[in-house]
Amino acid sequence: MTTTRRGFLAGLGGLGAAAALGGCATGSDSSGGGSSTTLTLQNSQSDADPKAALTQVVDGYTKQKVTLNTIAIETFRAQLPTYLNSANPPDVLTWYAGSVARDYAKKGFLLDVSELWTGDGACAKFSPALKELSTAEDGKQIFVPTNYYWWGVFYKKSAFAEWGVQPPTTWDEFIAVCKTIKSKGAYPLTMGTGSTAWVASGWFDYLNLRINGAKFHRELLAGQHAFDGPEVKQVMDHYRQLIEYIDPKGRSYSYQDAVTPLVNKKAGMYLLGAFITSSVPQGGVEDIDFFRVPSINTSVPVAEEAPTDGYFAAARTKNKQGALDLLSYLAGSKQQQAFIERAKSSNLPTSSEVDVSKFSPLVQKGVKHLNETEEITQFFNRDSSDELQTTADTALTKFLDKPGDVNSILKEWQASAKKVLGS
Repeated sequence: MTTTRRGFLAGLGGLGAAAALGGCATGSDSSGGGSSTTLTLQNSQSDADPKAALTQVVDGYTKQKVTLNTIAIETFRAQLPTYLNSANPPDVLTWYAGSVARDYAKKGFLLDVSELWTGDGACAKFSPALKELSTAEDGKQIFVPTNYYWWGVFYKKSAFAEWGVQPPTTWDEFIAVCKTIKSKGAYPLTMGTGSTAWVASGWFDYLNLRINGAKFHRELLAGQHAFDGPEVKQVMDHYRQLIEYIDPKGRSYSYQDAVTPLVNKKAGMYLLGAFITSSVPQGGVEDIDFFRVPSINTSVPVAEEAPTDGYFAAARTKNKQGALDLLSYLAGSKQQQAFIERAKSSNLPTSSEVDVSKFSPLVQKGVKHLNETEEITQFFNRDSSDELQTTADTALTKFLDKPGDVNSILKEWQASAKKVLGS
């Protein structure tokens, strides 16, 4: 379930390649001297459009030769520690920002790329939120984000107009909108948690962010707080308020299937990533809009889920300067724009210098949405691990079926989480 999601989403962040060399993990070839050094870019996605896009971008890099290796994502994930810890690792690798990168940095596997974030460096004008996501525990930057996408509560403009409702800004207003939509004979919320149980974590993440804040949320996923503690129980109290408004058929839907009731006006709203548009029939995206998950605790800074993808470099690269130069190139606004346009992506560029005028109004609104965000988190498994995501899938789907058992469910969740976190 989570694997499906990550396999789909990983391709949205500057991924793709030209060669399908399944196990190749060799780094720089400096046998011909510094000027002829070949860099290796290890990549985890081979979908046709992103592959062609990155090939085009890398073909434009002329300072050094770059060998592109594409590895199937699950193999890449399993072998990533081996790649990074080898004597001659790939120089640059595609992956995720946030806790995953920090974990590898803590082990000494990632190159310090702080110089790219200062002065006239390629990442110097990126947002503070992106810099925070790219920073290791020791304060050094170890990641270069190249694009990301937003989450929001998506709806059909025509349906809201028909039902006489407006996007809410407070939790009370949100519940009132749910009641109105329900009175019109539609389910207020759709959510596909059948074969894609991870979708249930969307509401958990956002309610935790709105009630307890991003700092607590990250600490919870790092094992510093308990899933059966009072803060999480407050989150679940709010989650429970939603259950009567969620289409129960969603328990057998995938996240893609759950888009259909939204499109057909059988459901009113869907909390999901911007990739929702790929499941909307052609010609229907113009009627899709979104709003921010409403505020609950007004003293908590606004945070949004914005899964962020890009590149890091191996600390053991044989060509540090070459790796830094390639990273600088990949982070450039022209390269970001070329990739997004050629990949036919609905992702957002991390560079504010990208010309977004050609992007759809929805994507331009997404840019503004995240630019106005005080803190950025990723998603449950990106801020923790696939293993911890499995515990969330089990707990939250049980909760959706039997919300009255919330206390025992949270106790079980905490016990499972402790096993994963090793504490």
